[in-house]
Amino acid sequence: MKIAIIPARGGSKRIPRKNIKLFHGKPMIAYSIEAALNSGCFDKVIVSTDDQEIAEVAKQYGAEVPFIRPDDISDDHATTIDVIHHAVQWYEHQQVEIDYVCCLYATAPFVTAEDLKLGYQKLVSDKKVEFVFSATSFPFPIQRAIKLSTSGAVTMFAPENELVRSQDLEEAYHDAGQFYWGKKSAFLERKSFFSPHSRVVLLPRQRVQDIDTDEDWHFAETLYSLIDKS
Repeated sequence: MKIAIIPARGGSKRIPRKNIKLFHGKPMIAYSIEAALNSGCFDKVIVSTDDQEIAEVAKQYGAEVPFIRPDDISDDHATTIDVIHHAVQWYEHQQVEIDYVCCLYATAPFVTAEDLKLGYQKLVSDKKVEFVFSATSFPFPIQRAIKLSTSGAVTMFAPENELVRSQDLEEAYHDAGQFYWGKKSAFLERKSFFSPHSRVVLLPRQRVQDIDTDEDWHFAETLYSLIDKS
């Protein structure tokens, strides 16, 4: 069985009620639910939440909410892996055997069904692969990164690269924060995502945006408008 698990706790601090706040006319979580359902990859699309209102919204958009997440994995210190562990073990206690899991974030309005399908294909095409996640490239060479002292003085993290041409520096990538496909065993064993046993679905930078602050939210709305028009 393949399941999508969408973590969505109710206690968002920086953007209150972020997971169900309206984004271009729909609750934010609806975009992730719809992408998962439209992908056709999953036997179940579930939302793991501690919040009854989020649960009701999730059901309205076609997700299942088979349990209410316990308080001990619903605070600021709970990790995504804790949430995945709980959901997988809950199903196994119901005698439901799971093979593959996709952790899909609730605040990923740019995720597409095609991305999810490609992630699954990459996961199952090579037995050595444990995880596949979304990623994108940095817009500027990380080898030229600078840091500021408490007095504001500038130094480079890697001063040996100061005079190296940009085109001669290795391109770097970062987690896009949308989804993480994985074998059930890899999640339960808490293996690292960022290891040679992982592969990525590369996304264009214009479809990647963290949404943690009001500024992020407004930028994401503007970006979504541009993509929608194009």
